[in-house]
Amino acid sequence: MSMVTDGVAAGTHPNNPTSGRRQVVWTFFASAVVALSACYASFSRRPGPITCLPASYALCAQEQRIYTVDLPRPLVDCILVNKHTIAATGTLPQIQTFWNDYQNELIRTFYGNEPSAKKPLPVINVPPGSVVVPGLTDAHAHILQYGFKMQLRLDQASTLSELLDLLENYTRSHPSNPDTWVEAMGWDQTRWADTNGTFPTSADLASRPSLASLPIALHRIDVHALWLSPRALVLTKEHLNGTLPDSVPGGEIIRDSTTGEPTGIFVDAAMSLVPIPKWSTSQMREYADRTMKDALAVGLTSIHDAATSLAEFELFQRMDEENALPIRIYAMADSDRISPDEKQAIDIHDPSPAAHVRMRSVKLFTDGALGSWGAALLAPYSDNAKTRGLMRLPEDALEKLVRDWWDMGWGINVHAIGDRANKAVLDAFEKIANASGNKGQLAERRPRIEHAQIMRVEDLKRPGELGGLSFLREDDVRRLTYDVHWCNSAHKRPADTCVSASSRDFADCAQADSALRTSDMWYAETRLGPERINGAYAYQTLLKLSQNGILPLGSDFPVEGINPLLGFYAAVARLDAEGRSPHGEGGWFPSERLTRAQALKGMTLDAAYASFAEDTLGSLVPGKRADFVILDRNIMDESRPFSEILETRVRATVVDGKVAFGGI
Repeated sequence: MSMVTDGVAAGTHPNNPTSGRRQVVWTFFASAVVALSACYASFSRRPGPITCLPASYALCAQEQRIYTVDLPRPLVDCILVNKHTIAATGTLPQIQTFWNDYQNELIRTFYGNEPSAKKPLPVINVPPGSVVVPGLTDAHAHILQYGFKMQLRLDQASTLSELLDLLENYTRSHPSNPDTWVEAMGWDQTRWADTNGTFPTSADLASRPSLASLPIALHRIDVHALWLSPRALVLTKEHLNGTLPDSVPGGEIIRDSTTGEPTGIFVDAAMSLVPIPKWSTSQMREYADRTMKDALAVGLTSIHDAATSLAEFELFQRMDEENALPIRIYAMADSDRISPDEKQAIDIHDPSPAAHVRMRSVKLFTDGALGSWGAALLAPYSDNAKTRGLMRLPEDALEKLVRDWWDMGWGINVHAIGDRANKAVLDAFEKIANASGNKGQLAERRPRIEHAQIMRVEDLKRPGELGGLSFLREDDVRRLTYDVHWCNSAHKRPADTCVSASSRDFADCAQADSALRTSDMWYAETRLGPERINGAYAYQTLLKLSQNGILPLGSDFPVEGINPLLGFYAAVARLDAEGRSPHGEGGWFPSERLTRAQALKGMTLDAAYASFAEDTLGSLVPGKRADFVILDRNIMDESRPFSEILETRVRATVVDGKVAFGGI
């Protein structure tokens, strides 16, 4: 009997080996047993959490508290892990019977029916009250940028004065050459209690003598605006031969309405004019290491890196070669940081769905962000009638860029936040579908709209009609500005992988890059007005319109926090961390809440689908990788208060069957 259950093989063995080969295998087996016995002895005697696991074991939880995200068998008592793979699921007696049968066949095939070769099955019980869920995936994040942000937490400032204090303290504790740039990320003018919510200025930085002469560049929390000090403005002008352009396609240099002088804020494409030094290789490694550590601590086993430069991709590959990359990275090549020559030379890298480094899609950008008035709208902003936001690419240029990458065989993932930007992306993909005459061909690439926060009501159904994947970010409900990623499948998905399987020829994934950002929730309606808000953050609507019920979720960290349970809470509660919303304690547009099962699926199986890995990752079923998380309480119990989700802690994160964080 090979390691097979429910028709899925977890491993195979050659038939009829020679006696000499048996001896070699037996010698190897005996050596392995010595090492594994030492590991098993260590965890069996240890009073504290188990951190060293044997190659094969049964993991069990009381009261069927292993949530598999497998429709035919959503709850089980135990899973059987063999090396890096789930071999079986069920009750403990079922698991033990399966193991016994497997061992009997193994010793009969390889060891001449030698009884002493039969291995016992260690059984590990998770602590009482704990639950097991599949490894969590963040389907839209920025790996290096998170590590960078954590060096100086501008997002911790609740006033402009506090932020300036943070900067002064940082520069005092990190003395450097006066011409060394100070770069940080995380400010959000909408959260400052001592201002009126408008953009800060270079004069604000100059108000502190210790900062006045330093070149300072501070990225807004959404990374769509850059705040410069007077010295940084001078260096930028020098870099541009002494003058700043009057206009920037796809961006804006904010100027004083009276004097016409730049205020120090550069938005979207204008940020590229600022000569901030590139990060060194050692800095990049430091930032990546910090992200890996923090990601494992909150249960993340996979991350979709949404805009990866070639240098960053090479870093990930080196880390993988050094066995220093504990989580799986699905990288999206950053089109903004790829030269024309690199574009022609770059190749898709996708060795297997289980690989720790993959890149088979490209990230494109259409507009800015809502918080910086850069999201491209069809009508003026309700709180700023002078602007409709920014299209970083006009519609015809976007169509050409999408077609260029499409013809090269890449998956296309497009940043679009405003209703104009989302309409433009949908139009571009519709033209590809119409040109081919085969919507299924479009579906095979699983194109994604990253964010899809604000859509016309009539556009909400279009991803489904195109066979597309809307991708929401749970941090957008935290921010409540939602990211819809949409991707497609050219074939009908099996019913066990979807909330509701479609009978159509192609399927879409309403991929909720569920950036539930409660920070956006408080000003979104002010920005958009009472009518446009009806087409924003519509999670449940997009899920229902999705042809096969797929809605991947992501946080967009470091724009939001890295903990996926914050997004889970936001998606199911539509409240901020204090239990509030603009509509009261009942939640912001509560009809758009996801159920806990839908939210978990969005962070596991649906996210795997969005990266072409649903047959290998995303659920605890036989044949898939043994990536799972042990939580200290049951977040899936619909009867429990939402607030308990925020109190949940990760006991252990397991990747490929091995403890990567914590202990069991």
